[in-house]
Amino acid sequence: MRRPWKLGLAVALIFAFLYLPIGWLALASFNDSAQVSRITGFSTRWYTALAEDDRVLTALGLTLRLAFTSAAVCVLLGTLAAFGLRKAFRGRAVWTVLLTLPLVVPEVVMGISLLAFCVKLAGIPLGFGALLAAHVAFSLSFVVVVVRARLAGMDPRLEEAAADLGAPPFTAFRTVTWPLVAPAVAAGAAFAFLLSFDDVVISSYLGDAGSTTLPVFIYGQASKRGISPEIVALSTAMVATSALLLLAGVATASWRARKAGTHLNLTQSH
Repeated sequence: MRRPWKLGLAVALIFAFLYLPIGWLALASFNDSAQVSRITGFSTRWYTALAEDDRVLTALGLTLRLAFTSAAVCVLLGTLAAFGLRKAFRGRAVWTVLLTLPLVVPEVVMGISLLAFCVKLAGIPLGFGALLAAHVAFSLSFVVVVVRARLAGMDPRLEEAAADLGAPPFTAFRTVTWPLVAPAVAAGAAFAFLLSFDDVVISSYLGDAGSTTLPVFIYGQASKRGISPEIVALSTAMVATSALLLLAGVATASWRARKAGTHLNLTQSH
């Protein structure tokens, strides 16, 4: 602590290592030149070309539809599974391990196994159906882990108190349990959406020519034609969208915390 500038320098280097490539990406997306490595002037021509590219819009629409559907299915199944694992029963440890196992399975192995299962065993053709089944399979575990962690930290006496005061089970769930677990469900939905939206490896196994997701499209264009300014503009737009969603989430969490603190202060004052 006698030389805090060393700690500040280390933090600055870490942030530079993390964000300088992203900053250069954002700067190159407004470059007038077709060469990413040479800045010649400011222009939005690549964003205009991006908005007029039907392939990008089609891939984006498919990716959003897939991510929203996958997140909805994962939230429904994962929340039910987390509530089911809340109570002790014989074999709960085995079910817990099985539900969390996809977290540590390599994506290549996961993609090959899902390809063999969907196409060979389940008879699901390559395309949106196979992609949806695969994305639910590798995203479900994250929802279960997040919601189950929140349920483990809840005080069961709150629900017991609601029951003692005469609240029916559904009323107790709606007024006590659900408000406490809702932030974890929202976090699990965000995890599932982002995992589905960003996936490349598994989607490349289960997609066909007419169902190319946006990350797979970016990877294919970069590997065939190199990093073009249009792909750089698309990547910058994705980073900006992610940053805005993160800021919105932080602002919402801060607002909820301030609201809860204000309500607690008013209750204590009375």
